[in-house]
Parts: sequence; C-alpha cells; structure tokens
Amino acid sequence: MRRTALLASAALLVGLLPLAAAGTVAAADDPAPVPVDRFEGEVPFAAQPADGLFTWGGDADDPPALALTARPDAPEGDKVLSGDYDISGYGGFTHDFAAAQPAHDWSAHKGIRFWWDGQNNAKKVNFEIKDGGAHGEASELWTTSFTDDFTGWKQVEIPFGNFTYRTDYQPVGGIDQVLGLTQMWGYAVTLPVGVKGHFAMDDVELYGKADQSLRASVTTDSAVYPVKEGATATVKLSVATTGSAPLDEPVTVAYEGTGGTAEPGKDYAPVKGEVTFPAGTVSGTSRAIRVSTLKDKSAEAAETIPLKLTVTGAKAPAETPQVVIDAHGLPYLDPKLPVKKRVADLLSRMSLEEKAGQMTQAERGAIGAGGDIASYDLGSLLSGGGSTPTPNTPAAWAKMIDGYQLRTQATRYQIPLIYGVDAVHGHNNLTGATIMPHNIGIGATRDPGLAEKAGAVTAAEVRATGIPWDFAPCLCVTRDERWGRSYESFGEDPALVKSMETVIQGLQGARDGSDLKDDDKVLATAKHFVGDGGTEYGSSTTGSYTIDQGVTKVTRQQLEAVHLAPYQTAVDRGIGTVMPSYSSLDILGDGQGPVKMHARADMINGVLKGRMGFDGFVISDWNAIDQLPGDYASHVRTSVNAGVDMMMVPYSYKDFRATLVDEANAGRVSAKRIDDAVSRILTQKFKLGLFEKPYADTSGAAKIGSAAHRSVARQAAAESQVLLKNSAGVLPLKKSQKVYVAGSNADDLGNQTGGWTITWLGSSGKITDGTTILEGMKRAGGDVTYSKDASAPTGGYDVGVVVVGETPYAEGVGDVGNGNDLELTAADKAAVDKVCAAMKCAVLIVSGRPQLIGDRLGDIDALVASWLPGTEGDGVADVLYGKRAFTGQLPVTWPKSETQLPINVGDTAYDPQFPYGWGLTTLTKVPEGGSATLRALALVAAAADRTGSDRLGSTAVAKARLLVQQKLSSGLTSATSKPFADADHLLLTGHYAEAVNKLTQAYRAA
Repeated sequence: MRRTALLASAALLVGLLPLAAAGTVAAADDPAPVPVDRFEGEVPFAAQPADGLFTWGGDADDPPALALTARPDAPEGDKVLSGDYDISGYGGFTHDFAAAQPAHDWSAHKGIRFWWDGQNNAKKVNFEIKDGGAHGEASELWTTSFTDDFTGWKQVEIPFGNFTYRTDYQPVGGIDQVLGLTQMWGYAVTLPVGVKGHFAMDDVELYGKADQSLRASVTTDSAVYPVKEGATATVKLSVATTGSAPLDEPVTVAYEGTGGTAEPGKDYAPVKGEVTFPAGTVSGTSRAIRVSTLKDKSAEAAETIPLKLTVTGAKAPAETPQVVIDAHGLPYLDPKLPVKKRVADLLSRMSLEEKAGQMTQAERGAIGAGGDIASYDLGSLLSGGGSTPTPNTPAAWAKMIDGYQLRTQATRYQIPLIYGVDAVHGHNNLTGATIMPHNIGIGATRDPGLAEKAGAVTAAEVRATGIPWDFAPCLCVTRDERWGRSYESFGEDPALVKSMETVIQGLQGARDGSDLKDDDKVLATAKHFVGDGGTEYGSSTTGSYTIDQGVTKVTRQQLEAVHLAPYQTAVDRGIGTVMPSYSSLDILGDGQGPVKMHARADMINGVLKGRMGFDGFVISDWNAIDQLPGDYASHVRTSVNAGVDMMMVPYSYKDFRATLVDEANAGRVSAKRIDDAVSRILTQKFKLGLFEKPYADTSGAAKIGSAAHRSVARQAAAESQVLLKNSAGVLPLKKSQKVYVAGSNADDLGNQTGGWTITWLGSSGKITDGTTILEGMKRAGGDVTYSKDASAPTGGYDVGVVVVGETPYAEGVGDVGNGNDLELTAADKAAVDKVCAAMKCAVLIVSGRPQLIGDRLGDIDALVASWLPGTEGDGVADVLYGKRAFTGQLPVTWPKSETQLPINVGDTAYDPQFPYGWGLTTLTKVPEGGSATLRALALVAAAADRTGSDRLGSTAVAKARLLVQQKLSSGLTSATSKPFADADHLLLTGHYAEAVNKLTQAYRAA
C-alpha cells in the first residue's frame, strides 16, 4: 500500500509539471514500453551462454555484491536489484541475453530507461549496450553515462542517440561501428571508482518511438582535410541510420566556409551551399562538397578553413570538419637543410604554448577522437601496456596512428607526433607479433649478435604499424630478485648489461641516427635512469609494492661502477631517448638523502646530458612527476628544470601544458630550458623523417610474426635455456624415449611469455599466436604424453619433463612480499615430486627470476632455467631434443634461500645454489688435461691480454670454464662458486688472464 501511494503521488506530481520536464510522459503514438529487466527473479544470476546477470572487476575485490531485494518503495513490482561496492580498479555488472536464443530488436524505440536509487555522490555511472556480433561477450559496446547527483528513485532515460562507440575497449575488435539496434545482446553498468557505495536499480525497459533525428546521423569521412596550396579538397558527407533503414524524412545539410585562419577570396574560393538527402535515401549514401584553395607566392604557415555544417532531420557530425592549406615555403620544411638549421628555424616561429605542447605526451585512451591533439599542440602520444586499437591488428594500429597524425595537420606548423610504445620483448602489445624472450633470457644467451637481431626484429614489427618510438631497452642492473621487474634486466652484472646493448643498434641502426628514417628502425629509450635495479627491499612507498620504485642507497663509487656504467655505453651507441626511474637515489655522504630521480638535476642535467654528452631527449615515466613533493606547479618546474624534456602525463596533459606555460611566464622555468627541451625533441622527429613521412609505412607489415622473425625468436629461446644440472646425461632427450610431461607451464603460452604481453600484467592462456613448450616437443617428433597435474599414471615412461614456475606479472605487482614469493606453487611441487619419484626427470623452470628449488634438487636429475622464452616454444624443444646445444649461462645468481637476497657476483660472502655465469653444455667437447690444460690456457689468455685479441681471450676462457664446470658440477661450494662467478665478470670486462686464474682457483678448491 505504501509503494502504491508513493507512485500515485509521483504520478500526480508529473501531471503538474510541464511536458518537457516530465520526461516519462509518452506521446500518443509511442509504442508500449518493452521490459528488459524487472528484477523479480525472472532473470537468474548466470553468465554466458545463459540469459543472466553477472559481475566483473579488475581484481578479486572489485566485483560488486548483487542481490534481488524486496523493497516497499520499489518503482515496479516487489523487488529491485541492489548491491554494495568498493572498487579500486574497475567493476560492475552485466545482463547478457541468452546466446542460444536470437538477439533482441530494439530499433523501434527511442531509447532505454531504468529507475536508479540516487546516492547523491556526484559520481558518473557508465551504462553501455551491446550491439551485433555472436553474443553478449562478442558484441560491439556503445556507451554513455549519467551522474548520480540526486537522492532517492529517479527514472533515467537515455535516448539511443546518446550512445557512442566505445574506443578504449571492444571485446572482439568491433564489427561495423554502426549502432544497428536490430541485434541487441544486453547492457552493462560500470560503477564508480574510489567511493564505497550502495546502489539499487529497477525496471529496465525500452521506451518511446524511434525518432529519425536521433537515429539518423550525418558524418564526414574525416575531421581534417590537408591540401596543398592551390589544390581542391573534397569533403564527403554521409548519412547513416540505426538499423540501416532508409530515411523516413529528408535530411538537409547547409554548409559554409567560415572562421579559421584562411581568408575567403584570398586563400580559398568562398564556399556555401546545401546538400539534401531525400526521404527514402539508403543509409550510407554520400555526397561531396569541394573547397578550392588559391595559390600565391608567399611562404606561409598552415591555414584552416572550418566548414560549418547545419543539419536538419539528423544528428550533425560531432566535429566541424576543417580543410587545411598546408604550410609551405618555410625553411624547416626543406629536407635538404641540415637538421640543426631546420630545428632552429621551426623553434624561432613557435609560441610558448606550442613549445609546451611539444613537451607533453598523452595516452591514446585519454584523447577520444583526437581533437585535443591540435587544440593543445600535443607533441606525443603513447600506448600504455594493453592500450590497443580495436581490432588489435597491424592494419588497425597503422590506421589509428595515421588518424592521430592527421590531427597534427590542423596546427600552424604541422609538427608530427612521435608515438611511443613499450615494446620490451618484441611488439608485445600487438596480437600475432613475434614475442622474444624477456631481457633476462637474452642476458642468459651471452650473445650480443643475437641481442642485436632481436632488436632489429622488434624495430621492424613496431615501425610497420606506424610507431617510430620504443620505450626500450631497460638497462637496469638487477641486484635483488625480489624485484618484480627483474626479468626486464639483462642481468646483475653491469658488464653483462653493457655487452647486450647491441640491441640499441638493432632498434635504431647507425649510431649517428642516419637510419632512423628507415621503415624498419625506431627510436630507442634507455631506462630507467638511474639505479632502478638497486632499490632496497622494503623501501618502496608506492601502494603495496615492497621494492619497485623504492630507494637505491649506494656510494658514489657503487653508483658509477654498477648503475651508471650502462648509460655511458648507451650514449656512445647513440641512444635517442632516456627515461628516468620512478625510484629515489640516495648517494651516501652527499647530504641530500633520497631524492626522486625525476627531480635530480645533478644526475640528468649534470651527469647524463653534461658529463656523458647525451644529446637526445629525456622522457618521464608514466605520471612519475606526481610522486614528487609539493603542489602540481612544483612537480612541473622541478622535473623540467631537472632536465626532463617531455612529460608522460597520460590523462593530465591539459593540466601539465597549462602549468608549464604559467611557470614559464612567471620566470620559474626559463625560456632557454624550454628551447633546449623542444630542440631535442624536434631533432629526433626530423631524424625519424616524420616531417616528410608522418604516416605509417606498412610495407613491412607482412613480416610481422613471419617465419623469418620467429626464427630469430626461436634461436633466442634456445640460447636462453640454462642447464643447471644434468645427472647421468638425462638431457638431451631422444625421440625414441617415451616422455611424460607435466606441470603448470608446459602448455601455457601466456605463462611462458610473461608480463608485458598483450596487456601490461600479461595473463595465462593462449593470449596470442605462438607455440607452447609442449607443442614444441610434439613438433620435434617426441613421443609425449601430457598430464598437467601429473594425475595420469606414471608407469612405462623413460623420462619425465616437468615444466613449472611463475604466472605473469609486471613491475611492483610482482614484488616478493606483494602477494608473491620465490617458491613453486603447491601444485608445481606436487607434480615435481610425483614425476621425479617415478622416473628420471628434467625440471624446467619458466620464470622471470630464480625459484627456490634446493630442497628438491637431490631428487631432480636435470634442472633447466627456462626464463620467459616468448612465443617460440620450439626453441626450448630444440635444446631438449638436442637439435641445438644448451649454451646459456646464468645472468643472475641463483640463491639457496630468500634470506640470502640480495646476492650478486663480487659479494664478499657468496654461497649460492648456482653461481652467476653457471651453465652446463650438451655440445662442446670438454677439454681434458686438468691443471696442465688450465696452465696452457692461462698462457694463451695472457697473450690475448697483451695483444688485445678479444676473440683469442674469449676462446681460452670458454675452454677453461668448460673444464672447470665439469669438475664442479658434482657439488658447488662457496670456495668454488665465488671465483667461478668472478671469472665470468672478468671475461666480460676483457681481463682474460685473470678470468682463467679465477677458474683455476675454483678448480683447485673443488
């Protein structure tokens, strides 16, 4: 009775309101509302393929709790859908219609409406509908939002014309990007983030009669039409309708060239007129408007001709299209001039606002259709991990980036964007790309030539999608394997990291940057300057991180020898950009204490740009300036004055640009500093050839994921495998053997590719194209039986292969102590125990860092550190079956226990499970002769030192290492491990005689 009274009162109130304000009063010829959800129990809590309601979220805490709750004030029926939520990432709920039944037709209606119990929290609630496709989870998403700025029940009406195509995520890549409404699969609600709340919803229904002005729209084929002076631009107008029905009524479009920087009669012939699409016109029909420009003899900046459109009978385009007369005749446009002169000419013409725009980098997901690129003179965009176009294909990447580059043509000087991605082990954001082993595996190969090839493959695949800039390589020297970014490092020894910097030439080509304009080269980034691999455990203050983004405490000598050394090599190799670290640097004795790297002018301006002579530009890390102390203005001036040239401010690009302009006008950031930053940025854009060729050159797209590229990744996967133990020659396997394969990582492509694969954190499962280790073993011709959990009978097999290890993570999310440790999972331990108890066994550890295996080592016959081998599991199979030899060496020390960490080559106390540089081989014949042979090799190494013969010296050390390692393999001690590890460091630094002497010391101690 109470509910009836409330609704009667509401109806009376509506009757007293003006019709326009009532909103829920139906027109006489409106169809009756069609219920979608009454929440009386007719729709279960269930997911696809059933008809049902289900929740989702970014992590375990994000999905809301749902219930059908009886309420006396329910707007319809007895029950409402209610729930509680406390979302940190993202979360919400969905109603998908049954996939086994036909989709619903909503095209006869004006929109969708529902009752919402307002909490007056001023938060936006996103509402999306699902159009076309196979079912609710394979449909196009169209989205809008409403603001919860009211209290109590309110009916929220959303005309279908308010929905826009979702650009940040589409589950299957989109279908036709037209809201058809004839095949609808349900709706979803995304709840507010950062507020603990309660919601209630009732009576979702379709309402009203389809209105042509809401379901018909006029579009243009572009927002920007660049044209050379004197040429004619053609603007194509198209009419489209939801449901693709012909027009019921005529649609007229009046057009006129007005406003802008071009003058009618001088720069272009005046343009004005009207286009009519008669009733009955088929959806998709197009008409053309032509704008003729006029030629004069003067050099000019670009000039704009906005084409004002007045539409009757349909929705107008979201933006006013602009014809742009290209800049011409200005010196900076002349490719024959030296880059330095081009930069100086362009810089002299730019306003402070334009310069600030060049120093600003935004995330693609933040700029919508891209109009802000011109509005804010943006110099750069990026894709964060997992930020991809829809569909995630090479063609879609190129089309997306070309669309962004087109927007720059509407600016005065048409300065192209430089677009960047984290392609840290191949073009890892792109589905189907060739995914290399992570850097930890590349370091294990000890093969600088292969590192360069891997860089070249990555560069070719990245550039073929229109991207000229890669935020790689990571030159961190990992000193504590509890760090979640350990796998991004080539190793714990700066000498090893330096040796792998051949990857820079693979990415960029020639050291002078002359190859950057080529269609298979990209600008590289040395990161993270400086000391990110040395952060102290427990020092991080970022969320629940324990070590990532923490504090690196070192003496100046340690800083120079360990962490800075790789950057001098990078500068010498011509690295184009450098990215500072999130972490803080505390140089003991300098009196400053820990200071965030983005604020360390002494290191960026003083050491990097000054002493090292770095002439590229410095790009900040993602929102890193927000971690600096003080207010936002302080963040901006501190980081810019410290030497950061471009700021990665993904979603706060407007604030950064405006604040930088204010700081410059106030004199707190000098004009000289800004000019230096912009000059550095423009120099790289000119070197990349972007002014001449801003759009994607997709001629190399056919090579993405090609057999030739995967062959390089396969070789890298094979060479990265480190054979730690091999009792009784269990490896290599023979094809005649019956092999029992088990373990969580034997047949999981996502696990073997790790983090930074398709998404930032990566994920398990078949997330891209590639071959798992199990598939590789089968393709190698092995007689293989697979049981993931080792539950299948183990009798009758010659040997077992158990592939265990980690699941994907990235950055501080993977820190030990942040929900992670270095132990195998209970399931992995059980699989190892069962298989190794039943037969001879080889255990492969697929992980980004060493795993603690000591308590099981005695029961394991062969142990392999597989690292994160990438998409080419065939490479792992190659060494398992002897097609290639095991040649990999440990790039980091393998600890016995977590209490030993950090443990690194050169430590005074050094007693690991396996030392740095360890790695048995299955190919090379081990030299005989023991001590006598070592003495002879020492003489050869000494001669190599005297003559500067690296090849001779390296060969002598390699032979000595094989001889010594064979003796040590029966049991390692502190007395043998320390000199063995030291020898590998000495080899990498070119001290060959000392390396052989250390190996001899290890031999004698055995």
